[in-house]
Amino acid sequence: MAVEHAVAHGGIPELPNVITVLSDRWHDSPVVAFLHQWENLIFAALVGLTLSLACWRYARKPAVVPRGWQNLLELLVEGIDRFVQSLLGHEGRRYTPFIGTLFLYIWLMNLAGLVPGVKSSTSNLNTTVGLAIVVFGYVQWIGIRANGLRGYLDHLAGSPRDVAGWALVPLMLPIHLLGELVKPMSLSLRLGFNVFAEDVLLGVLAGLGLAFAALLHSPVGVPLQALVFPLVLIFSTVQALVFSLLSTVYIALMLPHKAHH
Repeated sequence: MAVEHAVAHGGIPELPNVITVLSDRWHDSPVVAFLHQWENLIFAALVGLTLSLACWRYARKPAVVPRGWQNLLELLVEGIDRFVQSLLGHEGRRYTPFIGTLFLYIWLMNLAGLVPGVKSSTSNLNTTVGLAIVVFGYVQWIGIRANGLRGYLDHLAGSPRDVAGWALVPLMLPIHLLGELVKPMSLSLRLGFNVFAEDVLLGVLAGLGLAFAALLHSPVGVPLQALVFPLVLIFSTVQALVFSLLSTVYIALMLPHKAHH
């Protein structure tokens, strides 16, 4: 078990996934070594592929009266659309596909750690930094498209309109630039460390369950990690919501003020 291996070597305990099990068994195989090196990207791609196939399956020929998974997807889409429009107004619907995809993708990656043999890719900073960079680039593109290049630069300079405003440009411009650069750092660190903490908690409890099983001479471990599954479900959802909410707020800050009204 990856939990036992990590604890024995003073590493960070984690629940085993398919790739770590293969790595422990065939660590000399170049194919397994490749999979182990890119396991976060592989699991992220699997989640993305699953989400894409599900949306394609139920959006290709939607039933007039939705049922089952189609009903769930429609409820999620409608809820996300109302959420985005509540922050950005009716014009914000054009950003619903981006925010909605972002939320569903992060949410499923957060929850993937509860599936036996799968890992939450969002527990790794490489994944969360990549997501934050995508949001950063999208927000800057929206700022330039909505305001024009001149308006975008005017926004970064603090929108000077008088002598005092122009005098403060050397101060306001670096502050705004630094603020824009800090946003993706904040997004990635918040999401990555919170999901990482969830995975560590699950790994620690799984290790304690194995220890109890050894004391009881039981061939089956005690699934103590199942006790915190409800908390993980809540925290995973909250973290996906926070990431999506902040991304929406960053978009709102880039739009002209009249767009919010």
